[in-house]
Amino acid sequence: VQLVESGGGWVQPRESLTLSCTASGFTLDYAAIAWFRQASGKGLEGVLCYTPSRLTIYYEDSAKGRFTISAENAKNTVYLRMSSLKPEDTAVYYCGVQADGVCTGGTRRYTYWGQGTQVTVSS
Repeated sequence: VQLVESGGGWVQPRESLTLSCTASGFTLDYAAIAWFRQASGKGLEGVLCYTPSRLTIYYEDSAKGRFTISAENAKNTVYLRMSSLKPEDTAVYYCGVQADGVCTGGTRRYTYWGQGTQVTVSS
C-alpha cells in the first residue's frame, strides 16, 4: 500500500499548480482523500477533503474558490488544482486517505499518507 505525490515546485504569486496523489495496493474509489499542508515551523493543517461521493469539504477557508480536487479513477489518482497561489500557501503538501470513507479535518483517522511535496510561492 503506497501513496505517491508529485507536482510540487516553485511558482510565483497568482500562478497555478496541480499536485497529484497516486495510490497503489488499494483503490481510492471508496476512500476519503484529504490534502494537508505543513508550513515551516507550523503544525499539519487540513486543507480539504474529497468524500467517496466526490463532494469537497473545505477545512481551510483561504482555499475556497482557489483549490479544487478531482479524481481519475482509471489512474487511481487524485489531483489538487491550486490557482491564484499566495506566498502563505507555501508548505509541504500531503495527501492522506481514510479507507472508511469519512472526511475529518484532523490527521488521526487517516490510514495512509503520501511522502509530501514542497510547494513554494514567491516572487
